[in-house]
Amino acid sequence: MRGADGRPVHGVVLPFIIFTLIWGSTWIVIRDQLGPVPPQWSVTYRFIIAAAAMFAIAKWKKSPLRLARSDWLFVGGIGVFQFCLNFNSVYVAEHFITSGLVATVFALLLIPNSLLAWALLGQKPGGRFMACSAIAIAGIGLLFWQELRRDQADAAAVIAGISWTLLGVLGASMSNVLQATDRARHIPVLTMLAWAMLAGAAVDGAVAFAVAGPPVIEWRLSYWVGLTYLAVFASALCFSLYFPVVRKVGPGKAAYSSALVPIVAMALSTLFEDYHWTLLSAAGAALAIGGMVLAVMSRRSPAPAPVAD
Repeated sequence: MRGADGRPVHGVVLPFIIFTLIWGSTWIVIRDQLGPVPPQWSVTYRFIIAAAAMFAIAKWKKSPLRLARSDWLFVGGIGVFQFCLNFNSVYVAEHFITSGLVATVFALLLIPNSLLAWALLGQKPGGRFMACSAIAIAGIGLLFWQELRRDQADAAAVIAGISWTLLGVLGASMSNVLQATDRARHIPVLTMLAWAMLAGAAVDGAVAFAVAGPPVIEWRLSYWVGLTYLAVFASALCFSLYFPVVRKVGPGKAAYSSALVPIVAMALSTLFEDYHWTLLSAAGAALAIGGMVLAVMSRRSPAPAPVAD
């Protein structure tokens, strides 16, 4: 993988493989979190644990834990966009549509990442990239047309699932692009993540209390095993690998993983959620994932000079 100057960037490929594989599995784990505990409280619990893990990692790595006064608003923005808006939207979306479909729609992350990088960082995407992105969008359209055809009574649920997922994509994209700014580079990644996750958890808790009332606890073992996996591995570990990749290669290229994650997620959805494939849904998935793969292979796809879920 190459940076903004076209030169190879070292220390990117292995982290990229790790967070792509882990994030490919998280969608089905999130599905198991949906039950007696309102999704807003599950997100809150996840980032309380994740923040604790991040502070432990930061201390172990001897990363300074103090932030400059001018950095608090920036770090808080990362916490709200990435660890509140993004994750609350995804958890709610999975109430309406399968985890594999949510992951496939999330593959579109590459598009707002690139457009926002163009708008805010001046990195214009090439024509081939835009054409391939249009193919991916057409594929997403076919997937949801199939869902609407399958059960007209669930049309409102499908539309709600799309809407919540796209809101999550927007939150993640805003966070990714902020990570590629000059402002972000002087803040140590582990320090920023620890405080951003803590800020996100605080806002998550306020949202959860406002939307769902007092905390709800579920004592099912699989719930807590899944929650720990999502907090420690999919959050603390993966974001500590992902955000340095964003800073090295930019939000456009860091989001390449979004083209690969749905392959894992759709396979797990087929196995565990009884997702039934049709010619139309297969064509939609092929266009969506294929379009994203072609987009990321485009030599003119945007790459900022210096990425998470």
